[in-house]
Amino acid sequence: MRVLGNKFKEALFAVGPITVLVLLLHFTLTPLETPLILRFLIGAVLIMVGLTLFLLGVNIGVTPIGNHLGEMITKKNKIWIVVAAGISLGFLISIAEPDLHILGGQVSAVTSGLITKFAIVGVVSAGVAVMLTVGLVRIVYNIPLYIILTVLYGIILVLAIFTSPEFLAISFDASGATTGALTVPFILALAVGVSALKKDSKASEKDSFGLVAIASTGAIIALMLMSIFTKTQGLTGVLEQNTAVSNTVFLPFIQKLPGVALEILIALSPILLVFVFFQAVYFKLPAKAFLTTLIGMVITFAGLVLFLVGVNAGFMDVAGLIGQKMAVLDSKIYVVAFGFVLGLVVILAEPAVHVLTDQIEDVTSGYVKKRLVMLTLCVGVGAAVALSMLRIVVPGIQLWHYLLPGYILSIAMTYFVPKLFVGIAFDSGGVASGPMTATFILAFSQGVAGATQGADVLADGFGMIAMVAMTPIIALQALGLLFLIKTKRRGAKKNGK
Repeated sequence: MRVLGNKFKEALFAVGPITVLVLLLHFTLTPLETPLILRFLIGAVLIMVGLTLFLLGVNIGVTPIGNHLGEMITKKNKIWIVVAAGISLGFLISIAEPDLHILGGQVSAVTSGLITKFAIVGVVSAGVAVMLTVGLVRIVYNIPLYIILTVLYGIILVLAIFTSPEFLAISFDASGATTGALTVPFILALAVGVSALKKDSKASEKDSFGLVAIASTGAIIALMLMSIFTKTQGLTGVLEQNTAVSNTVFLPFIQKLPGVALEILIALSPILLVFVFFQAVYFKLPAKAFLTTLIGMVITFAGLVLFLVGVNAGFMDVAGLIGQKMAVLDSKIYVVAFGFVLGLVVILAEPAVHVLTDQIEDVTSGYVKKRLVMLTLCVGVGAAVALSMLRIVVPGIQLWHYLLPGYILSIAMTYFVPKLFVGIAFDSGGVASGPMTATFILAFSQGVAGATQGADVLADGFGMIAMVAMTPIIALQALGLLFLIKTKRRGAKKNGK
């Protein structure tokens, strides 16, 4: 019960602040119809309960599976097993990621089905599978992370030249969405399982980070290639309000439940089948441990269903409508300022961010304080959302104006920053773009784009997750540089004495 209580607190802190913000806006700047605000509140409750169950299920179901599979891969010590495991597990875990399904659904909605949800989910999952394999091979052969990242982002920058603007935004958003609440714990567990068996403890410590970062580049590259080969140029998007159910409260939840449940069942089944197969032929876990893991997967299923039903039926319409109403206010300052506040609140509330900051404090033996890291991330992500809003309301500012210098700076910093910080920083991008970013802020961004003259929902409404995923990379590496300089100064003072 104590564990369940802790998970509920995490979920409450994740959803509560946004709920309060929406209610404040409802009574001030952007009043909403009664059925919509009631649906939002019901959705918030479902998301909190669903996220609670999901986080609990991941802890007792998904993470142990990842750890066991990671250890098995390393113990076999055969490259073909590493490759086969990376491709199969990468695809299976990515295709089950709820944040990716949300993004795919949004893309399908604004393109009126021209780009289908399953095309986005399938292509991205294939890309993640390939790059997860590259990341596992890197750990096995001790290839420096900064070299791999330089090569991969070099490829991305070249592909970006040939990618359509609307797909550029979707591609980078996918990198943040695919490293969500389900994928990150599983990939981190794999990385720990593979790197923990190394004899060099320092190498093992550094290799525990970076696998998420490498896997996320697969989403970007895969969608860019999809854009180039399918020659999707000049796509536009429209934001459609579901008027058929706008005056009802419970009907949207009832309509969404069967489809969501079936999707999650199909998505989670392969992971469960893989675990059951290896339990029979290799793991041989005690009956109690095996049963606990199965129960964890059932809880994960229930949590995901409640979470996604709450998101799709309660959050999306409200967030989009608030964005539309704020975009037509007298001053655009409201949109940019609210974007900063949203980013600030979301990063404070994101449970995975607290896990990351605790991990950083532990790894550095308390030298890098959690509060300092949290403050750095808050300012970075708040700025990211504000800049995304600025890009929508100010004609002429394009996404690549941010991403090109941002990622060039990020890669350049990897050559000077302590290598432990490199892995932590690039992994933090996936951690920062969590459930609330992929749901409420993305829908809000699209609402603003849909109501702004000269903006396009597809080219301008997407790209916000990409910004949220990029800024922590720069912020944490900058923090690493500051601590490196501080350490050198202390060393110089001691030598002077």
